[in-house]
Amino acid sequence: MREIVLDTETTGLDPLRGDRLVEIGCVEIFNRMPTGQTYHVYINPERDMPAEAFAVHGLSSEFLATKPLFHEVADDFLAFIGDAPLVIHNASFDIGFINAELDRIKRAAIPRERLVDTLLLARRKHPGVSNRLDDLCSRYAIDNSHRTKHGALLDAELLAEVYVDLVGARQSQLLLASDTEEIRVSSAGDAPRRQRPVPLAQRISEAEREAHRAFIATLGDKAIWNEYLPAPAALAAAQA
Repeated sequence: MREIVLDTETTGLDPLRGDRLVEIGCVEIFNRMPTGQTYHVYINPERDMPAEAFAVHGLSSEFLATKPLFHEVADDFLAFIGDAPLVIHNASFDIGFINAELDRIKRAAIPRERLVDTLLLARRKHPGVSNRLDDLCSRYAIDNSHRTKHGALLDAELLAEVYVDLVGARQSQLLLASDTEEIRVSSAGDAPRRQRPVPLAQRISEAEREAHRAFIATLGDKAIWNEYLPAPAALAAAQA
């Protein structure tokens, strides 16, 4: 199954009060494994950058002034995500900004039914503790030492790794790889088969065998069982 892990950076916290998107990062995964396909774009928000937001992601108004407007990248963005589920940490925040931008250019909103919110998943799996992205990276031993500031693509790449651990897919992949290796080694004949030193004793008595033969005889000549019986001559020789 194809899924898109997504993250954004913005000028603030509320798109309804004029805050805008400034960065989108997406990572494609297939059956919970990254494919190497990504989408990344910086966006000119057509407004100033508050100091609080700059402190989070380090994207200045001067840097973003030369970047494309959202309507110029919308088609490429929508083509990349297609109709795949969107895996997002605190999904209501990011999708609120994306849908606000889509509304500005009269495009259809992304339905919330497509969202997989990893913050909610983490809260169910790890209740009562902090489940920020950095905390989850530490919990699952994912190296995030290069995350000195927030960045949409970097955060999406880290979230993709967290997501695999969060849903238990990494353990399943390791078990599958282990099973595959055992099958490969066995099929190559590297591991010798163990043989019993003494055959197991038969647990069916001769009287039980005779009773079974008598029952089969009552089924008639056309019974399907006769197709699996040895020929009379072979049977006689075996009983001799």
